[in-house]
Amino acid sequence: MSNLPRLIVIALLAFLVPMSAWAQAPVEPEHYGWLSILPALVAISAAFILRSVIPALFLGLWLGAWLVAGFNLAGLWQGLLASFQIYTLNALADQGHAAIILFSLMIGGLIGIITRNGGTRGIVNSITHLASTRRRGQLATMLMGLVMFIDDYANTLVVGNTMRPITDRLRISREKLAYLVDSTAAPVAALALVTTWIGYEVGLIGEALEGIETLDTSPYLLFLNSIAYSFYPWLCILLLFLVCWTGRDIGPMVEAERRAAKSAPPPLTAEPSEKNPAIPERAMNAVVPLLVLVGGVVAGLMATGEGASIRAIIETADPYKALMWASLVAVLVALAMSLAQRLAPLDELIEAWAGGVKSILFAMIILVLSWALAGTTSALGTADFLASILSDSLPIGVLPALVFVLAAVTAFSTGTSWGTMGILMPLAVPLAWNLSQQSGIADLYVLHSTIAAVLAGAVWGDHCSPISDTTIMSSMASGCDHLEHVRTQLPYALLAGGVALIAGVLPSGFGFPWWLSLIIGAGLLAGALRFFGRRVIQAEGKGS
Repeated sequence: MSNLPRLIVIALLAFLVPMSAWAQAPVEPEHYGWLSILPALVAISAAFILRSVIPALFLGLWLGAWLVAGFNLAGLWQGLLASFQIYTLNALADQGHAAIILFSLMIGGLIGIITRNGGTRGIVNSITHLASTRRRGQLATMLMGLVMFIDDYANTLVVGNTMRPITDRLRISREKLAYLVDSTAAPVAALALVTTWIGYEVGLIGEALEGIETLDTSPYLLFLNSIAYSFYPWLCILLLFLVCWTGRDIGPMVEAERRAAKSAPPPLTAEPSEKNPAIPERAMNAVVPLLVLVGGVVAGLMATGEGASIRAIIETADPYKALMWASLVAVLVALAMSLAQRLAPLDELIEAWAGGVKSILFAMIILVLSWALAGTTSALGTADFLASILSDSLPIGVLPALVFVLAAVTAFSTGTSWGTMGILMPLAVPLAWNLSQQSGIADLYVLHSTIAAVLAGAVWGDHCSPISDTTIMSSMASGCDHLEHVRTQLPYALLAGGVALIAGVLPSGFGFPWWLSLIIGAGLLAGALRFFGRRVIQAEGKGS
């Protein structure tokens, strides 16, 4: 069975090569027709089969370049070379793309520094003092996950490893800890205004906008407007709070919690491998640089934008400049604070910064390949073709829901939300805009909802996937059996995702107010937890 993925990919290529007889010479983009959707389909299919997004994106990129070069045997070789020399190079050479890459790398470096100088553990220690009962322990873990919004990987590793001895002492199951960690990682990072995700998301939206001449708006503003329509992350966090507050659980988690409640609590001790006694754990060493980062982005947007209103200023601002300025100043502040307190010599701090940069390089490779693939789909006229065949048969209001489900299925099968976004965003954004124009819809709610559907659907599928990197890391950091984490978390993810789809994504495509969808969704979640949830059989003290 181990050779099956390779055989399928080889068979796919063997099928495509004879098809090259259809086009012995390059054709114009308006004539590509059904062939124009092949690169995206191959990328998605290969991601399903190979369980790896980088080779999947490259196969889609190669096929797209092959089509542009001429769908024949000569074009097969030319497309291979062009996929790297033309499309990947253009993706890197673009000034906006380069700005996003630099910003993201600087954020990774910032995380490395504030981890090295004890700032992250200082935040953690400030929160853990709140944990004295089962309820407070769960709420403190959730709060810590919300505070560590800057990066999902850092969130997972820091919160899981730090809270494990505390939750063990409070007889909270490892499965519940893994659920708490996993559900405050990607959802929070996807919603926060300044995270390692923001550059990636804005970059994908900006790339998708380049082929839309009739839409003149900022990618950052589109992202901000789409946050309200990200129903799954919002409802996922809300469900987590309800679970912590009410003490009710559903599915296999009930038995896991009952088993933990009956166990003898171990002594509350710190993890010796996680602490460096030579470094004081001061929360301000992380809080100040993070505040500088957030404030710097806001100040940068104000400085580069023009207009009489906040909306007008943000719409005309240069988000790339703001993000770069803020990330640079935040890193310098973190370095200066560490040196002033003599927490580490300069060479160690630079090494910590470099380690943080390395942690995000893999994501940057995915981003560049996604940009390159988007370049081929633009050359092939994929969005125009999809709009032409769907405009008469697809109700435009259904588009966000279909995109949401497709993103979830793709992320579930590949185990990566970032890769899913990279594959679908370049297709979904132009399609939503073109269908809106053809339907005479002047408002941008369909576009906002579709963008959010890509992001939220990817997070949903990632949550349910047993091969997701954050799911695996949550299990590891929490000391939980991985399959048990997947089994116990799945009912919560399915509940939040189903409610998000029915009460939020689907109605929003038809213009239903997003805030009313969130209220209805919250009510449905509370009712479902009240009806299906079960309390752990344990006598707890008042206020727990």
